[in-house]
Formats: sequence, C-alpha cells, structure tokens
Amino acid sequence: MGNRLSKIYTRTGDDGSTGLGDGSRTGKDSLRVTAYGTVDELNSAIGMVIASEKVGDDVREALFQVQHELFDLGGELCIPGMAMIQAADVDRLETVLDGFNADLPPLKDFILPGGGMAAASCHLARTICRRAEREVVALARVETVRPEAQHYLNRLSDLLFVIARVLARRSGHGEVLWQHQRRPRG
Repeated sequence: MGNRLSKIYTRTGDDGSTGLGDGSRTGKDSLRVTAYGTVDELNSAIGMVIASEKVGDDVREALFQVQHELFDLGGELCIPGMAMIQAADVDRLETVLDGFNADLPPLKDFILPGGGMAAASCHLARTICRRAEREVVALARVETVRPEAQHYLNRLSDLLFVIARVLARRSGHGEVLWQHQRRPRG
C-alpha cells in the first residue's frame, strides 16, 4: 500500500462518482461498486460473528481467514482485471466446511435463522453472502469477472450455513427448525 490516507474526505465523490482501484471513476451505484460494497458489508457481518461470545477458536480462526480473503475479493472487484482469489481459496473453504460439517447430524428439516446471537449473526452473514454472489453474477453479465469470485462466494455461503448450525448447537439454544404446521391454513 503506497500512500496511507491522512485525510479521509476528499469531496471527489460529492458528484455521485467514486474512484476504482485502477484510477478510473464510475458511479457509486454501478454494478461493480454495488458488488464490492456488499462484499465489504459481508466482511463486517462476519466481524460481528467473530465478536460474538462462545464462538470458539476454530470458528474464529476460520472466519478471520475468510475476512482477509474477502478483503482481497473486494480489491479484485475494485480493480478491473485484478486476480486475487484463486481456486485454492475455494478448495480451502470446502476443506474447512467438511471439517465443521463432519460432526453435524444430517439435515431432515429446514432451519430458521436463530439459535443464539452468534448463530443468528452467522445466518445474517450467509444471506449477505448470497446477495453479494447475486451482485457478482449481475456484474459478470456486463463486465469481465473471474469465475473464482463467484465460486468463492457460493462456497462461503455454504460454510456460513454450516458454521451457523455449529454455533447454534454450541450455544445451547440448538437449531430452530421450521414447522410448517404452525402456519394457519384457511
């Protein structure tokens, strides 16, 4: 990182534009800015999970690594043509996911977001991840985006679902199962 920011505001974005990492400018509402902005939002949501109580060192370490990779992904999306997320990053997510999933019982019901604050925060991060994935797909329809970005987000949302299950069980709250018979019919 060449120059550190010593002045936070520049006023250059007052016209509704923002600078990309390659020096070009685009609208703050562009698909590219929306995609990397949601990746940043996801990173913040994962920070909330990490900051929760009873997360455990294994989850904390896995998500801390994810935060670094998401920062790289944001950079990749901010600098057209940049390549930072690799297939090995996706493979690593799969390995971590398999490790957390190994001790969970098979799913027989749908799970509702809940199961304690950490699990609920992880479910929120999962839904933000899915939105980020949709926005990267939309961007890829009109601009060049490496497929690894989409693959990473797809696998990460699966990992966040599994970690939410783990956290619900660790908290003592347990998973909240959807009960379709609770809905009144008429």
